[in-house]
Amino acid sequence: MSAGKTELAKSLNVFHLWGLAVGLVISGEYFGWSYGWESAGTLGFLITTIVVAVMYTAFIFSFTELTAAIPRAGGPFAYARRAFGPVGGAIAGFATLIEFLFAPPAIALAIGSYLNVQFPGLDPKTAALGAYVIFVALNIAGVKVAATFELLVTLLAVFELLVFMGVVSPAFSLANFTAGGWGGSDTFSVATIGGIFAAIPFAIWFFLAIEGVALAAEEARDPHRTIPRAYIAGILTLVVLAFGVMIFAAGSGDWTQLSNLNDPLPQAMIRVVGEGSGWTHMLVWLGLFGLIASFHGIIMGYARQIFALSRAGFLPEVFSALHPRFQTPHVATIAGGIVGVAAIYSDSLISVAGQSLTATIVTMAVFGALVMYIMSMLSLFKLRKSEPGLERPWRAPLFPVLPAIALGLACLAMAAMIIYNFEIFVLFAVLVAIGTGATWLRTRGQVHDPLQD
Repeated sequence: MSAGKTELAKSLNVFHLWGLAVGLVISGEYFGWSYGWESAGTLGFLITTIVVAVMYTAFIFSFTELTAAIPRAGGPFAYARRAFGPVGGAIAGFATLIEFLFAPPAIALAIGSYLNVQFPGLDPKTAALGAYVIFVALNIAGVKVAATFELLVTLLAVFELLVFMGVVSPAFSLANFTAGGWGGSDTFSVATIGGIFAAIPFAIWFFLAIEGVALAAEEARDPHRTIPRAYIAGILTLVVLAFGVMIFAAGSGDWTQLSNLNDPLPQAMIRVVGEGSGWTHMLVWLGLFGLIASFHGIIMGYARQIFALSRAGFLPEVFSALHPRFQTPHVATIAGGIVGVAAIYSDSLISVAGQSLTATIVTMAVFGALVMYIMSMLSLFKLRKSEPGLERPWRAPLFPVLPAIALGLACLAMAAMIIYNFEIFVLFAVLVAIGTGATWLRTRGQVHDPLQD
């Protein structure tokens, strides 16, 4: 397949990219994170979230150097391949692919749960299936159309989170927030430390997938300038929203009633203003925009990841085909959708670690993210040494300290995740090993990206 048939159109400006950076993640403010309260409590989870926020802030300020210097579809896959060759690229590429394939099913189930609040007779899985059909089609329709839609729903989702905090703020009480805040106890103990570590995947869910902007970097206008601006503004936006939502939700009443729900924000608002309140109905409907923004954005991300792996020879060539009219990776988009729908209907996943289906899928996605973060920071250090002359429009501040903080915290989080989710880790490791091994056997290392040079 010629380079001309595999080059993506450049049509995304800095506002599109900011919308993508925030939109990819913002569903994490609407659901998923509250599962961390069960093991850590509100105070323990606050500590976990602070550490994770530091990790992500350090990571983004460092990761942006790679994204601006190597604006390629596939993002971390391209960086690791350039730094460590085909094997390094395969590990980073398939880990990222797992992250972006497993995050959408969890979000789709949350969309179903939100709709179930308004329509109790609607099966959440049926709604999730419908979401896949609609947004796979929208992503195929064109990247500029998809990114403009993403920006719009992201702005609505941010507005709704601010409305939520404003509406529940009169009911906020520090006593509510701290009651049983150390894993169900009012006092800190050694057992609390375990809960803090066990809650790591749910704190990561607050920020998971912001790195997805890198997967669409090839479609950005003037990426050396627009990507750093979008990334930095995006991470600052998300940090403020994450802490605001978590603190106000917990302080508005009995937080234990929200710790195992896919729709904690509507339920928190219901107990403050009542089920029949217009505020509650608005939150449910506009809250869907937050879930849709992430769901839609991550579909865009996994499609570019599959496309990039295929174009380089790591996956079958058919996945790098572009739609003849819209010039979008339509085969990759549909293929990822099929995997996501299969995950939604695979209830046997619940038995992997005795978790809910949503919690299991979230954990699998987090494993993919952490491996990608580690490989990306290692790539940053390696390329600083092996390619000192590489043009770097953005350079990681406080190098090497800031990237080292990101790398160290990612390794710590990975170790804790393995300890507390070993069975899911084994499944994740097997999937990455199969992908990497199959690629190597099929290509014998002779892979080539026509746009790599």
